[in-house]
Amino acid sequence: MAKPRLIEPVVRFCAVISRHAEARHWARQRLCEHWGAAAEVSSPAPFTAGGFYAAEMGEGLTKILVAFDDFADPAGLADWKRLTNAWEREYAQSSDHAETRPLNLDPGYITQAKLVLATIKDRDHRLYLHDGIFAEVTLNYMGGRWIHHRWTYPDFRTPHVAEFAMTCRERLRTHLLSTGGFRRV
Repeated sequence: MAKPRLIEPVVRFCAVISRHAEARHWARQRLCEHWGAAAEVSSPAPFTAGGFYAAEMGEGLTKILVAFDDFADPAGLADWKRLTNAWEREYAQSSDHAETRPLNLDPGYITQAKLVLATIKDRDHRLYLHDGIFAEVTLNYMGGRWIHHRWTYPDFRTPHVAEFAMTCRERLRTHLLSTGGFRRV
């Protein structure tokens, strides 16, 4: 009978998308209040999704990625998504922006081998977690670089995201080496 093995901790991160700088600032503060200090924050990058979000979020969207200092258990991914969805609703109700969804929060995690996103949308390549939340392996680390898949969102196919993911991966590897936390095969 197979025995469960050690699950390595992950780098928890969240993509923060809005056309409003104050919304991104609010989200970053909220995230850090609940998930700890930010270890990495990407520079702002234009977010384009072929007009998919324009009706509810407006035009001229910007995305930042925020990774957290504390390493996390990947089993929490669905709970992270449910919480960030609640924060999106809270911000929409408390802000005076014209958009129905002025803020989009997409949590995920980075391991040595993959970048995973949480989503509420079911597709052929996504696995159900619980409470209406699915997980998607968006990027894989192979041959010394991050590679995307046919389903990877365009904004996650960029050198900007690959650089962020590489920095997070290296920080995780340093942590695993220093703590002896590598999973043994």
